[in-house]
Order: sequence, then C-alpha cells, then structure tokens
Amino acid sequence: MENSSESLVLTPEEVRKLLKISRSVLYSALAQGTIPSIRVSSRKIVIPKHRFLRWLDEGGGNNLYPKE
Repeated sequence: MENSSESLVLTPEEVRKLLKISRSVLYSALAQGTIPSIRVSSRKIVIPKHRFLRWLDEGGGNNLYPKE
C-alpha cells in the first residue's frame, strides 16, 4: 500500500506545474476532458493521480494543443 501521506489526487496547479503549461491551456484541457479530472464541487477540481499518470503514459500530453 502507498504511504498514507501521499495523496491519491493532484490539484490543477500541481498538474500545471508538472506539464509546464499556462492556466488557460490547463483549464481548457480540463473542460474538454483532455486531462482526466473529477469536479468535486462547483469550485473544486481534482485529478486522480493514477488516471493522470496513465494518460501521460499513453501520450496524453501530445493532445494539449489543437492542430491547425
């Protein structure tokens, strides 16, 4: 089992820093469902760590910017 002090979810800000993207790109990707997330309340979004890591492994970061 994982260390109990290690969180099972990431905040949008943590994901933004990990991916080195702007807030607008992050929230656009969250709204479109590009980055897997859960809306906990009208003002709180969390990103399940295991889904985020799987998304990255599957090349998810390649889909952040729309193709022209």
